[in-house]
Amino acid sequence: MAIFLDDNSKILVQGMTGSEGTKHTRRMVASGTNVVAGVTPGKGGKEVDGIPVFNSVQEAVAATGANVSVVFVPPKFTKGAVIEAVDAQVPLCVVITEGVPVHDTAYFFQYAQNAGTTRVIGPNCPGLISPGKSNAGIIPGDITQSGRIGLVSKSGTLTYQMMFELRDIGFSTCVGIGGDPIIGTTHIDALEAFQNDPNTEVIVMIGEIGGDAEERAAAFIKDNVTKPVVGYVAGFTAPEGKTMGHAGAIVSGSSGTAAAKQSALEAVGVKVGKTPSEAARLVRELLK
Repeated sequence: MAIFLDDNSKILVQGMTGSEGTKHTRRMVASGTNVVAGVTPGKGGKEVDGIPVFNSVQEAVAATGANVSVVFVPPKFTKGAVIEAVDAQVPLCVVITEGVPVHDTAYFFQYAQNAGTTRVIGPNCPGLISPGKSNAGIIPGDITQSGRIGLVSKSGTLTYQMMFELRDIGFSTCVGIGGDPIIGTTHIDALEAFQNDPNTEVIVMIGEIGGDAEERAAAFIKDNVTKPVVGYVAGFTAPEGKTMGHAGAIVSGSSGTAAAKQSALEAVGVKVGKTPSEAARLVRELLK
């Protein structure tokens, strides 16, 4: 089993004919992903490595049955691209693009919520991978294997590190949710899905300083999650008040600090590592 993405996923790439879209489409295909279509307005009828390109998402879905969209378009076109995916009732839209204006994200996320047919992951995220089944985004496909751990992370780089550290055990699904102030799928959404996935035995949750997403996740875990959860919060050594790389990571008072997040998580039984390697060791102990 896996969450959100499995071997039935048929992927279309919005912006496939651009340099990033082409490069990462090839990487997805190389890791066994079923990429069935690309979408670039005005380039319908072309192909990329034998994959047909369509002028619109609606056309691509009608012709191929695509049920996942991965968005590789410039920030100013991202809102329109997501709305197009929602209008075509694509069940999963993965937004890789960085630098999307926050008000655009707020708009397209609410648009998707109102439609009720499309889950948005991102923006500014690495996507998600269910190893051995499908890979939607920019996560390296060869650094881990299928297994029993579920991973949800704000940070792309830390997603890769945790996958590599625990590669001998493997993962059901790894979800990079992104670190922008507004994102589609949250820690809580992924925690709920992993809780309901019979093949996920341990959940790893990676957060970072700033905001209160991890504190809200802790409250959710207390009431709804029975599986063991291991946490890691990036930013234990950050100076207070410092804005970090992700736009969402701003510390105000004690709320939002790594120590406050660690306390909130530990209070509900989550084991928290001070480093990614320590978090990986805690997972190994739980699975012994």
